Amino acid sequence: MTTPPPVIDVTRPLHSVVAWPPEPLDTWMRRLQAELNVAGFGTPHLNLRAPFRTSLDSTQLVSALRTALRDQPAFEVRVRGWKRLPGVIFLECEPDLALLHLHELVLGVGPSSRAPYDGADYRPHLTLALGILPWAADSLWQVVHTRTPPVRAFAVEALSLTREARGEVQEIHTFPLRPPGDVGAPPRSGAGATTA
Repeated sequence: MTTPPPVIDVTRPLHSVVAWPPEPLDTWMRRLQAELNVAGFGTPHLNLRAPFRTSLDSTQLVSALRTALRDQPAFEVRVRGWKRLPGVIFLECEPDLALLHLHELVLGVGPSSRAPYDGADYRPHLTLALGILPWAADSLWQVVHTRTPPVRAFAVEALSLTREARGEVQEIHTFPLRPPGDVGAPPRSGAGATTA
């Protein structure tokens, strides 16, 4: 028997757990967005789960994520290439075991809402354009699919908890990951430092 998802007050803010792309990829994506006059939601980022609501307050949520992410190693994200779905164009990333494991860990933090594209339908990506109108989709795709990102892979050494506030994404806490093969070592300096 499947447990129904918790009922969360829809007035609660949306949170995400994200990885930020490295500077060369971030800058390249922002310039491409400006050139094409498109945008995603906030600055380029890789969601470890779809935006969610929770009944936990910020302190409780940070504590629960800190516990879930304790001793998790840094990992590499491999960029597959461009993908197009109705209304959106994104850089799809390889859903390797490390990324899927972290996805499951952060899904377990709650109680929280859950999007239909979490779990088995999770598709890691960096959004280039969101809300594309049907009449513009084909011409935009003709330009985008020929562009090659400046990196094929990147290391993720920290995850960030973000909150949507008035249409902007605000980073509220950073969770450093352990260097690969360094399980059991003391946390790095500044581990868990609040950024906002």
